[in-house]
Amino acid sequence: MSRILAIDYGSKRVGIAVTDPLKLIASGLTTVHSKDVIAFLVDYLKKENVECIVIGEPKTLRNEPSDSARFIEPFVAHLRKKFPTTKIDRYDERFTSAMAQQAMILGGLKKKARQNKETVDMVSATIILQNYLEFISR
Repeated sequence: MSRILAIDYGSKRVGIAVTDPLKLIASGLTTVHSKDVIAFLVDYLKKENVECIVIGEPKTLRNEPSDSARFIEPFVAHLRKKFPTTKIDRYDERFTSAMAQQAMILGGLKKKARQNKETVDMVSATIILQNYLEFISR
């Protein structure tokens, strides 16, 4: 059995989420500094069977690449070279930060915890992954 891993890539931090082995539930895994994400993934993929890495695709309301896409595209290209046998997929990440904030409010997190950007990034990655799972199950 294998997992699907999702990445909410930012120039400073990277939120990471992963499914259970049955690919039913998305859960936040961690947040790492962007300079450390490749090393983290190399280590994680040695330990876990990951069939697909999903990377959030930032778009504007006009369905065009947002400004942050210029940081993400080189990262995606690097991932494809580093992990040539792992499927790399993209998924729209519009509104995930706002959805993450709302989910944390509904989850009862205090304001100070909701201001932790690492938590927001990890929850955003989880939302990207959950939405991706719903998309592929259609």
